[in-house]
Amino acid sequence: PEPRSETTAHKLYLFLMYAFARLFIALLIALRPVAAVPQSNFDDLPNLGDSSGQVISPQQDRALGAYFMRQIRQSGIILEDDEATAYLAALGRKLSIHSENPGFNFTFFLVNDSSINAFAGPGGYIGANVGLFLASESESELAGVMAHEIAHITQRHLARAFDNQEKMSVPTMAAILAAILLGATTDGSAGAAALMAAQAASLQNQINFTRANEKEADRVGIQTLADAGFDPYGMPMFFEKLQKNSKLYGTRPPEFLSTHPVTLNRISEATTRAESYPRVRDHDELDFKLIQAKLRANNYKNPKQVLADVQRYEGKSGGASPVKQYEFGILLSRTENHAEAQVVMEKLHRSDPDRIAYRLALARTLTAAKDYDRALEVYADTLELYPGEMTVVLPYATTLLSSGQSMEAYTLLNEVANRNPSNPKLHKLLAQAAGVTDHPVRTHTAMAQYYFLNGYTHQAIEQLKLAEKSPRLTHYQIARIQARITDLEALLELEKLE
Repeated sequence: PEPRSETTAHKLYLFLMYAFARLFIALLIALRPVAAVPQSNFDDLPNLGDSSGQVISPQQDRALGAYFMRQIRQSGIILEDDEATAYLAALGRKLSIHSENPGFNFTFFLVNDSSINAFAGPGGYIGANVGLFLASESESELAGVMAHEIAHITQRHLARAFDNQEKMSVPTMAAILAAILLGATTDGSAGAAALMAAQAASLQNQINFTRANEKEADRVGIQTLADAGFDPYGMPMFFEKLQKNSKLYGTRPPEFLSTHPVTLNRISEATTRAESYPRVRDHDELDFKLIQAKLRANNYKNPKQVLADVQRYEGKSGGASPVKQYEFGILLSRTENHAEAQVVMEKLHRSDPDRIAYRLALARTLTAAKDYDRALEVYADTLELYPGEMTVVLPYATTLLSSGQSMEAYTLLNEVANRNPSNPKLHKLLAQAAGVTDHPVRTHTAMAQYYFLNGYTHQAIEQLKLAEKSPRLTHYQIARIQARITDLEALLELEKLE
């Protein structure tokens, strides 16, 4: 992708460090009513099977993760691409069911930044930068990084970090927590600077602790990678590629190298571990390549120039491979050559009728050309093939709203809303459809959920109070709304204490 400025990547890092610091304070607040002892002593908390369970229970970990995710959404750094996010989530699920905790409920999301990085937060929330996706030459390389982040969570590195901090002050632990979660262990990196801001007496112990975390995440991650059917060499190959190219980056290496330092010894150890598993060479990567092409095409700042270059070197077809043609079609659509884009997407769809990427691309192209009737036909047919698939439901509902079919959109969204309580875009669309179709209670409750998921607790409460004033409410509806207001007001008070 066309690189963003160094300042943007640094701001992203600073935001994450700030979020983790707030997270630590939130944890102290959450633990305060549980432990009838000073905050520096957690001995009275129950042991849930390992030492890390003495500080953060799995339930608290998940609650902190949801809190962390609301901050991430509020920052606006998440990439709003449902198809790419769904692919990443599917890849993550394939890995996680072969991890050391196959029943854990992970959440995967993409960060709209072209630097190469990934990170694991509390509660199973794992973020990957668009730059990491585009820098991966194979699905196994991307899967290797994701397996590494999954291992950070299954090995409870965050909880173990808290278990290791009994004598630290709040500011010290807040700074160290940020560095641990981001895997920062090298001098000169932004993460090391965060560590250096902490008390010097605790510094070396925490650096060693984070290095041990990285080593363990490599070991466990490679096993997960192999067990899930990916090439176990994916992880060391990606590390080696970054290490070889590190000299090309000058004084600002990729963020991944700052937060996940790659040394020759680390590459050697990862390669040795990979050698103990059979190598996978015949792996279907078309879905990965298509999503990668979509991200790349949408990331160009000057799509007209890129399109001209493609036509000059590849001809009017855009290239021989389906991936090149798919990217070519997206570039045509981005430059408002909708009729030509439709021809490309129609051809791809005919060649592989059941592939959802081609169906969605064709429907998007038709929508951009304002051929709503045909786009809706494609979406409806696709939803029959993939019932409940959110990557279809959301653009289908959006197109229904754009074409004036608001009641159909409301019915579609209302049916899936309860099964998808954590999807902000769904609830915003539902609120829009409900408003147009005169469903005031649903309008306000859906908008409240949208605000809550994006970290705006006060606005969520305001929406619920508006819902409470709606006419013809049942006693059950009133009770549910009032209970939710009570919960959010309690949360708001905790947020004010940070």
